[in-house]
Amino acid sequence: MKSTSLLTLACLLGGAAFMACAQDGEVRNRVVIVENVKFDYAQVLNVEPVFQTLRATRTEEHCEPVSTRTLAPVNVTGEEPQEDKGRFGRFMDSVRSIFRREDGTEEELPVAEAPAPAANNGPLLTRECRIIPVGREFRRPIAYDVDYVYKGTKYRSRLPEDPGNRLKIRVSITPWIGAEQGSAANP
Repeated sequence: MKSTSLLTLACLLGGAAFMACAQDGEVRNRVVIVENVKFDYAQVLNVEPVFQTLRATRTEEHCEPVSTRTLAPVNVTGEEPQEDKGRFGRFMDSVRSIFRREDGTEEELPVAEAPAPAANNGPLLTRECRIIPVGREFRRPIAYDVDYVYKGTKYRSRLPEDPGNRLKIRVSITPWIGAEQGSAANP
């Protein structure tokens, strides 16, 4: 029984010592490390915009142009058009006057007539139109990749706006407490 109580007492003392060491470690972790901050300016080397490309399709009416050379001439004055008859036409008019009757009507002569132009029953300027999809592409800058140098070291950051020639930066200095500094050799 004595050995059991001694063993229990040794375990309790060992546990208390362990708890004291653990509490010392926790106290060390409870120290708030203050961040030292200052603001400075860096020299901008290059700015490249980052574009967002938007694609959209919409329908438009596309009409073929009407050529006025293929349309029959339009009489807007109401007068009979004077034809340029040429030599043969003038000769036929002079021969017709010989064969006129006294009552003013002409006898029918077998004359070959030129074919009449095709009658156009529709509107004169009919265009061929159709609806076609037209693709559009829009590009807009959404960010800027900025290359800058601060104290001889080059950096690159993506920013929402173009900073210009100088970039205001936030410089933070904080002591590093790593595993090697947490040893007993360092107080």
